Amino acid sequence: MTNLRVLISGAGIGGPALAFWLAQRGFEVTVVERAGELREAGYKVDVRGAATEVLRRMGLLAAAQGADTGMQLITYVNKGGKPIAQLPADLLMGRRGDDLEIMRGDLSRILHDATREQVEYVFGDSVATLTDDGEGVDVTFEKGAPRRFDYVVGADGLHSLTRRTVLGDTPLSYLGAYISIFSVPNDLGVVREEVMYSRPGRLVFAYAMEPGRPAKVGMVFASPELTYDRRDPAAQKQLVRAAFEGQGWRSDEFLAAMDAADDFYFDSMSQVELPSWSSGRVVLLGDAAHCPSPASGQGTSLALVGAFVLAQHLGEPGGLAAYESAMRTYVEKNLAFGRKMVKDMVPGGRLNIAFRNYGMRTLKFHPQKEKVIDKVLAPMHEAANAITI
Repeated sequence: MTNLRVLISGAGIGGPALAFWLAQRGFEVTVVERAGELREAGYKVDVRGAATEVLRRMGLLAAAQGADTGMQLITYVNKGGKPIAQLPADLLMGRRGDDLEIMRGDLSRILHDATREQVEYVFGDSVATLTDDGEGVDVTFEKGAPRRFDYVVGADGLHSLTRRTVLGDTPLSYLGAYISIFSVPNDLGVVREEVMYSRPGRLVFAYAMEPGRPAKVGMVFASPELTYDRRDPAAQKQLVRAAFEGQGWRSDEFLAAMDAADDFYFDSMSQVELPSWSSGRVVLLGDAAHCPSPASGQGTSLALVGAFVLAQHLGEPGGLAAYESAMRTYVEKNLAFGRKMVKDMVPGGRLNIAFRNYGMRTLKFHPQKEKVIDKVLAPMHEAANAITI
């Protein structure tokens, strides 16, 4: 099937991945992105299981492996910064086979570069209205002239405007925590190492890959659901500051550097759970359809796999229902894993933290530590491979 015109809202991971496959089928693809240019900032993300096979079929696995973060160690520290435990990163994070870890911006650039010759990218604009008459979708934009498409795909993230436009206000499933990530000057004194520090209901993590590149800091805190303006970074920074001031290790130093960060990110740990991912000729992809939360580490993989599956079915009779049917079990397992992991990220009490630290400290001496980790992370591996493509 050729010459179908498809608009994809969102140039992150899922959007360009879908554009890759649709262009191969001969579709005319336009990707519109609110940001003025490709967003190359961001944190490190995992590509696991079935998603690595998608990259292989795209011919992009080698490029992604070449941009792997190469993290070697994960170190747990106490309030004074003294190491409590240190373990190989691949072991502790459960990477197996072709699983990889890559900066989100690097993967976004790889996907964009692989599609920019065949796909129309429109940066600095966004969808204003969608009118689906059953035979096509009339789209108006905030800046550009109105256009008509055969299908519209919302790959525009957790707070998807496309989802809100076609499905109304669908509440997110809040998991009880907030996360902030931003860059700081790299004076951690580590190379390809991630450092973690926990307090009751709090987690601070920081990592650096090379001495000449900024370090990344993440701060996660448990909280009742908060009311705040998503468009007001200053207010969001104040929430982070209130949660972490005086909490020990280098928390105060990181907070002091936060205001100068040009890549500050703050959001709730939330999931998207919908009975359907489409309405008429408008369909959702990735976090817009089924965000598993950052706690799962599976959002990028879901987007890559979802793009592959949707591209197989888009434009076919009953195609959108087939897309949902093929993806549903895979998605549900990853949502369940995300709900489990958020509790592990922000342990609730000192006893929990002490028990975890003891386990990490003694694990490196265990003669079958690989089997111990595999057992603990079995739900993650099951979720990452819960689909055959």
